[in-house]
Amino acid sequence: MSEAKVTLTFSHGGEPIELPVLSGTLGPDVIDIRSLSKRGYFTYDPGFLSTASCPSSITYIDGDKGLLFYRGYPIEQLAEQSDFLEVCYLLLFGELPDAEQKAKFDATVKDHTMVHDQMNRFFTGFRRDAHPMAIMVGMVGALSAFYHDSLDIANPRHREISAFRLIAKVPTIAAMCYKYNIGQPFMYPQSRLGYVDNFLYMMFATPCGDYEPNPVLVRALERILILHADHEQNASTSTVRLAGSSGSNPFACIASGIACLWGPAHGGANEAVLAMLEEIGDESRIGQYLERAKSKGDSFRLMGFGHRVYKNMDPRAEIMRRTCHEVLDELGLNDDPLFKLALKLEKIALEDDYFIQRKLYPNVDFYSGIVLRAMGIPTNMLTVIFALARTIGWVAQWHEMIGDPEAKIGRPRQLYQGNKMREFLPLSERGE
Repeated sequence: MSEAKVTLTFSHGGEPIELPVLSGTLGPDVIDIRSLSKRGYFTYDPGFLSTASCPSSITYIDGDKGLLFYRGYPIEQLAEQSDFLEVCYLLLFGELPDAEQKAKFDATVKDHTMVHDQMNRFFTGFRRDAHPMAIMVGMVGALSAFYHDSLDIANPRHREISAFRLIAKVPTIAAMCYKYNIGQPFMYPQSRLGYVDNFLYMMFATPCGDYEPNPVLVRALERILILHADHEQNASTSTVRLAGSSGSNPFACIASGIACLWGPAHGGANEAVLAMLEEIGDESRIGQYLERAKSKGDSFRLMGFGHRVYKNMDPRAEIMRRTCHEVLDELGLNDDPLFKLALKLEKIALEDDYFIQRKLYPNVDFYSGIVLRAMGIPTNMLTVIFALARTIGWVAQWHEMIGDPEAKIGRPRQLYQGNKMREFLPLSERGE
């Protein structure tokens, strides 16, 4: 930790306040403002854009340089050389596993993939046309009613069991949401299959015939899961930490993260990309929509370009770009009108000075939605896939928060702008 300090002075002549400056291993220094409340001051930071809410050693992002590290490992290396369960182990325990640890971890996850049989009946309480994310929120939250033997968050073994259950059961619940939505029977997980293969099997197999997941699609989905596994203190992760700060059980905390992710400004970005492509409709209209995107007076936005955090190229985007072409080639969809439109839009935007100067490069959402659609996953399931991937990040962040001796229940303050104290008047004395 740095021993540097800053001094806060006041123009009205109040006593200066000295604040310590803390340094992490990477990234900007932070000013420790915890003592301000003792002096009667708070900071004002809507959206917490300039506030570090916690210490963490899980994920690091440098938006200016376009860097994303999980536990110090660049995302590019993990996406190309690792598999999703290995990344889960890394995020949860802090190190890559050796062969024995990996085999044991994979086997333990596989042992937990089934859900309690009584949960199957829960689905009948939802309408068939309910949004899968609405069902996900309810079903993941309901896990605490069926697995209450591991809810003591002060017990490290309980926390570990809950972590395994969430990593293993969320894909099963996600596939069940899809099957219920389309009126097909649930497919039980297969112990012969790997984590991603199993999810595709539960999604697309039926009792009527055999189904073997396509290896190219398995690897594509594996990359999507790895790229979305964690992303520092975003809205849903902060929601999980805030819920967990009150002592809530991990299933309730992850359900709160899913609810936050459902927001279109967060997890719905790849869905918005597909909606935009369908609105454009044809390659001949790309120029028209690019001009609309450049116009300050037009509310139209080019979805899937630029990023709130990355001011350079999204490091996940190039990986997904290659994956997108691999999937389209494998499935023979390069001539599909929507996919041709997407690739044409990508090419034009990458060559347009307006977008180049503003560094509005295609981001991971631009490509992931195209890949998932090509794989046959419907639009209303795209955020569900995101939730499946992010579950491990939420679990790791929750686990880290529980072990933080400085963690306190979240309690943001406010800048009150309402009425000052007023005297109550009886109804008979109030004027019109």
